[in-house]
Amino acid sequence: MSDPYLAIHGLKKSFALKPVLRGINLELARGQRMALLGANGAGKTTLLRILAALTKPDAGTVTLAHYDLRQDAQQIRHLVGFVAHQPYLYEELTALENLLFFASMYSVPSARERALSLLGEVGLERRARDRVATFSRGQVQRLAWARALLHRPQLLLLDEPDTGLDSEGLALIERLLEQHTERGGTTLFTTHQLERALHLGNQIVMLANGRIVYQQATASLEPAGARRAFEEMVR
Repeated sequence: MSDPYLAIHGLKKSFALKPVLRGINLELARGQRMALLGANGAGKTTLLRILAALTKPDAGTVTLAHYDLRQDAQQIRHLVGFVAHQPYLYEELTALENLLFFASMYSVPSARERALSLLGEVGLERRARDRVATFSRGQVQRLAWARALLHRPQLLLLDEPDTGLDSEGLALIERLLEQHTERGGTTLFTTHQLERALHLGNQIVMLANGRIVYQQATASLEPAGARRAFEEMVR
């Protein structure tokens, strides 16, 4: 069996002496789409921020494409695209200026062409030269997706990626996820909705109090059992 693309072992993190992650062990194969469910405070966002090399763990190891998180954080950042609650955009800049700024950080070739292409993909081509401060919540979320995809990441980390999106926006992110998977990309996303997890993921993981309490491939999932586990977790 080949090595996992993403391997997490014994991951722990506390804030002000309060444990948030209590020894997470998780592996993702290349091309896998894993849904991470859990109540508020379960540790989902903290886990994603650690994997994005934005927060340092207290203990444990993370390897991504054979890079070690502690030693190779910069290389890992170039492999990861992150859509978070915070959009990581500059409101005083236009949509195009934002993408060109981040393209320079990642040394994206043909940056202007790539940025304009992505703005078209997320339905913002007509807003390319408008300041982000004038955007609706849904438009900001679309631009955050464009920013995350800009450097063609191998791993997408998505923290409730459908926030602020209407039905058209939801269809858009399904299409973007499908394209990412077709290119061999791997995805780990959080959600509060079991139905979304079943629809978009091929693996489901439930997190409670900083520990994994349920894990199952959706292909072999017994829906009623998953529903019972989910309801117990969020009770």
